[in-house]
Amino acid sequence: MLELESKDYSVALRLLRQVKINTLFAEAVLAGSISGKLYTDSVVNPRAFYVAHPYGMSLLYGNTDNETFIEELRAYIMNTNGARSGAEWLQADPASGWSGIIDGILADHKGDIRKDTRVNFSFNRDAYLAAKAHYPRFSGSIVRTSKEQFLTQAGTVVPRYFWRDAGHFAEKGVGFTLLQDGTDAATAFAAYITKHQLEIGIETFEGYRGRGYALLAASRLIGYCLDQGLEPVWACRLENQGSYRLAQKLGFEPVLTLPYYRLAE
Repeated sequence: MLELESKDYSVALRLLRQVKINTLFAEAVLAGSISGKLYTDSVVNPRAFYVAHPYGMSLLYGNTDNETFIEELRAYIMNTNGARSGAEWLQADPASGWSGIIDGILADHKGDIRKDTRVNFSFNRDAYLAAKAHYPRFSGSIVRTSKEQFLTQAGTVVPRYFWRDAGHFAEKGVGFTLLQDGTDAATAFAAYITKHQLEIGIETFEGYRGRGYALLAASRLIGYCLDQGLEPVWACRLENQGSYRLAQKLGFEPVLTLPYYRLAE
C-alpha cells in the first residue's frame, strides 16, 4: 500500500463518486476538508484505494486484482507493519468484491477483527415533518454551536474530531447545541458538508442521556438543512440501536446494509 500525497487525490476523488454508498467521510479527506491518509496500489496508475479518516473510519474501493496490494492490506489490517496507530472501522464498496477479501482475512484472524453491520439511510422529509409534530416540548434553548463550544465539548462524537480547528468549523461547518440550565446537554453538527448534502454527527453529553435531547438537537440541524436546500445524511452501526432508532424518529429510512469491520489496535 503506497501513500499518496494530497496533491494526487483527484483521481481517487473522481472514482469515489462512482461508489454507491455513503462515502462523505472519505470525501472529506480527499477534498481536503480534514487531514487523513490515502493508500493505493500504484502511484503511476492507481486503481485500488484505501481512505483513512482521522476519526478512525476507513473506506476501501477500486480494483481487487493487485496481489501485492492485497498482501499489504492484510498486513495493514492486522497491523503487523505498524502502519496504524489505533483502531479503525473499515467498510468496503459492496460492488467491488473487497468485502469477500476482508472476510478471508477475518477467517484467518478471528480474534483481531470484529464484523458488524453499517446502515445507510435515506431521508424522508414527509415522515420527518409528520413525526416532528409529536416531538416533546422543550423549555430550554438550542443555540448555534460556538467556537468556544467546539473547543470544550467532550464526547465520542463531537465537532472537533471532524474539522481542522474551531475557525474552520465556524467558517465551513454548522452545529446546534441544546442547553439545559445553561450547560451543554446535547449537540448535533455537520460532520461534513457538500453543496447538496450534510452528514449529521450527534452526541448527548454525560448526565443528560435518556431525555430525548439528541432528538431535539438533531431536529434543529435538520431544519437548517431544509432551509438551506441540503439533504440530511445519517449512517450508523446496526448494533448501535440508540442511533438506529433515533434516525427513524427523525424521518430516516434504512435503505442499505453492508459489512463494517473493526480493526483492533
